[in-house]
Amino acid sequence: MGGELEPQRIVRLEDDAVVVLDQRRLPSEEVDLRCASASAVAEAIRTLAVRGAPAIGIAAAYGLALAAERGEDLETAYETLAASRPTAVNLRWALEAMRDDPSRERAERIHADEVARCRAMGAHALELFPEGARVLTHCNAGGLATGGYGTALGAIRAAYEAARIEHVWVDETRPLLQGARLTAWELEQLGIPHAVIVDGAAASLMARGEVDLVVTGADRIAANGDTANKIGTYALAVSAAHHGLPLVIVAPTSTLDPTASTGAEIPIEERDPAEVTARFAARNPAFDVTPADLVAAIVTERGVHRVPYAETLPREAAAAR
Repeated sequence: MGGELEPQRIVRLEDDAVVVLDQRRLPSEEVDLRCASASAVAEAIRTLAVRGAPAIGIAAAYGLALAAERGEDLETAYETLAASRPTAVNLRWALEAMRDDPSRERAERIHADEVARCRAMGAHALELFPEGARVLTHCNAGGLATGGYGTALGAIRAAYEAARIEHVWVDETRPLLQGARLTAWELEQLGIPHAVIVDGAAASLMARGEVDLVVTGADRIAANGDTANKIGTYALAVSAAHHGLPLVIVAPTSTLDPTASTGAEIPIEERDPAEVTARFAARNPAFDVTPADLVAAIVTERGVHRVPYAETLPREAAAAR
């Protein structure tokens, strides 16, 4: 099998900087970006040099540890990092976990814990993949997005290693092509059969019987199971429901937000319209919310959840904090 992305290759804390594998440069180049302050880490998060809900939480934790080592004002560093992206709840969760102990060792534990969660999710999700599964995934929820191994892509990887995967369809994920650039690159590294498709082709493939299930990650999950993920996930969920296909969400407990009772309370990041077009007026919401009743299962490191999610997710979130 191909090469695995080591967690420290994706994001790490060195003596004088947080170092991230610059995801804006992939797949053409593998380039490290050195962030010598908490504000530089926040800028790396805002500009998507590092992205994916767990990964930005890890990067923020390292950023706060760096600020502590440099003698920066920790409250200012905290707020700067917390404001870098609004939708992914892992960001503030990781910063809160660092408040009482903003040390390098604490940040490294957060990183190691997230990778361990991903591996556990892959094991739990295995039962949801039929033999010879043709899986469709959206955006990037692999090691790049999680600091190592992956959530949705980690589950796909575990299923492939168990000989349950025949093929993976990779949505290109417009406008920034996280699927075509990052997920396809990770699958190539792992030697997993795949093909990139334009976002608009997904429903057609479903109609032709070429998809068995849809598996994605999440950036925030409300107490009732409503799930925020990369824009386009909701449309996939509607298409999957129409064709009788399951949509499975794979995300760690750090992504659960029990303070949001429904998806209506999840803030949706609006990014620069120039990412869509520099010529015409545009809207560029980065995420959408998939209603819980369109989600067949939510997999966390603690197991597989099914409706009614409101009976188990808030309890699990409380236990994890």
